[in-house]
Amino acid sequence: MPFREINSKMIEATVRPGTKIFSQRGAMLAYQGEVSFTPNLQGGQGGLASMIGRRVAGEATPLMTVGGSGTVLFGHGGHHIQVIGLSGDTLFVEADRLLAFDGTLQQGTMFLGSQGGVMGMVRGQVSGQGLFTTTLKGHGAVAVMAHGGVIEVPITPQRPVHVDPQAYVAHHGDVRNRLSTALGWRDMVGRGSGEAFQLELSGTGAVYVQASEEKL
Repeated sequence: MPFREINSKMIEATVRPGTKIFSQRGAMLAYQGEVSFTPNLQGGQGGLASMIGRRVAGEATPLMTVGGSGTVLFGHGGHHIQVIGLSGDTLFVEADRLLAFDGTLQQGTMFLGSQGGVMGMVRGQVSGQGLFTTTLKGHGAVAVMAHGGVIEVPITPQRPVHVDPQAYVAHHGDVRNRLSTALGWRDMVGRGSGEAFQLELSGTGAVYVQASEEKL
């Protein structure tokens, strides 16, 4: 794993020759060694399709390609940072919550409506989060940002998890998402989260939830 947690708001990344790391622009705090930072116009490993997905979703998250040999300190806006390790599975994460990730991971996008139907689209419109979620697949590590800390909540077939859409950070595993409502359509007008909307995650895996509903 190339990332080491320095504290709750800062990580150290080890960069080695022949490898690379993708990071959000403006996330570099300091570095040592012969390290290069190059703007990435292709949106990581996902290529053009990934970039277009974020543009359509209004989630234009420019990335930097980090290479060379040395160490880099990453942090952004004083946000809490959570490092998630992947062992061949897929992580679903909001694009604007990505701080940095292994260059070995394959990046793509998933249209939330593909799982949630029309309700998936409603989630994006009402919560302020995009209709597309970034996917990262393979073996490696991902550093994500959140407000007020992150907790990992397990999802099992017997115990689905209901999350406020604005508190959602990421999830992984064999999980399906569905937006449910606790109020009638007329009651939901002007309400973006909490009592009005609940993101139901069912299956087997885990969801990462932030302590604050504030959007990054």
